[in-house]
Amino acid sequence: MTPGPDGPRSPAPGAGAPWGGVRPFSIKTKLGALVVISVLITTGLSMIAVHTKTELRFITVFSMIATLLITQFVAHSLTAPLGEMNTVARSISHGDYTRRVSENRRDELGDLAQTINVMADELEAQDRHRKELVANVSHELRTPIAGLRAVLENVVDGIAEADTETMRTALKQTERLGRLVETLLDLSRLDNGVVPLRRRRFEVWPYLSGVLKEANMVASARATMGSGGSHTRTDVHLHLDVTPPELTAHADPERIHQVVANLIDNAVKHSPPHGRVTVKARRGALPESLELEVLDEGPGIPRSEWHRVFERFNRGAVRRPHGPGSDGGTGLGLAIARWAVDLHGGRIGVAESERGCRILITLPGESSVPS
Repeated sequence: MTPGPDGPRSPAPGAGAPWGGVRPFSIKTKLGALVVISVLITTGLSMIAVHTKTELRFITVFSMIATLLITQFVAHSLTAPLGEMNTVARSISHGDYTRRVSENRRDELGDLAQTINVMADELEAQDRHRKELVANVSHELRTPIAGLRAVLENVVDGIAEADTETMRTALKQTERLGRLVETLLDLSRLDNGVVPLRRRRFEVWPYLSGVLKEANMVASARATMGSGGSHTRTDVHLHLDVTPPELTAHADPERIHQVVANLIDNAVKHSPPHGRVTVKARRGALPESLELEVLDEGPGIPRSEWHRVFERFNRGAVRRPHGPGSDGGTGLGLAIARWAVDLHGGRIGVAESERGCRILITLPGESSVPS
């Protein structure tokens, strides 16, 4: 069988005959060979007895001993793998999906070993997806919760008044939190690619300006909370560059918010002290298409790592994040960004940059967006 990159293994071409097929070393063939050999031994010894005038009882004893030895050998070869399969099956039932059965046979037991290993691969993949679900949900819910907490703490501490604008900001975070819960808890639809896109036309400048404002607010909230599990960078300056200022786009604002927020979060983590993160927006080649760039002034990403940047749980080759209070993150932000861009039928990737890291996103526009 051939192992896949992320999923269960599948039998390689020509690896074995299907169930019930004719194979040269099947159990039926072995049992038939056992009968034939036993008959040949008995017949041969009988002929020897006739020619040498040996007593029949000795021939019978020798025939029985030879037949029993051959039968024992064949039986051991057939039953020995069952003990290993039983051990592996018991380990799987206890939640250990790492053990596999040896696949060195070319009979029905070899097929059974392949089936058990494929089952173990699928169970291991399901267990990994379950853990990824918990990490994804935690990662996506953290941002609106931190923003909502920042607003409420400012009101409680007297830093901000509980005016209409402040409450509107809190309401916005609460609504986004509800939408994230609804989306992230429906992974069956997500994995099957049937998550609907709520596309609409919106002005890019005020929209991205709100995303950057929210990112600054969340960073301040994390610094105030002193959470050890999140970066607490407040020294990085966020800059927005939209050309032309009246630029519009046609996409799902909630999904684009996930993309930009996660890219900013990743860029801030790897920025040097008092660095700068720039978000650029330009009109694409197609009507209502959009090109977004997120640039930082960090150490950048080695070209050899470009193809792995958007893999889940990939935290990059930089051993220590730059800037005070940052950590390596969970390795999920860029994977979530790629998922949201893929839903739009767009492209996301690392682009050439003289300094730092440059992530380029291309959204196809109204006519090219998949339904």
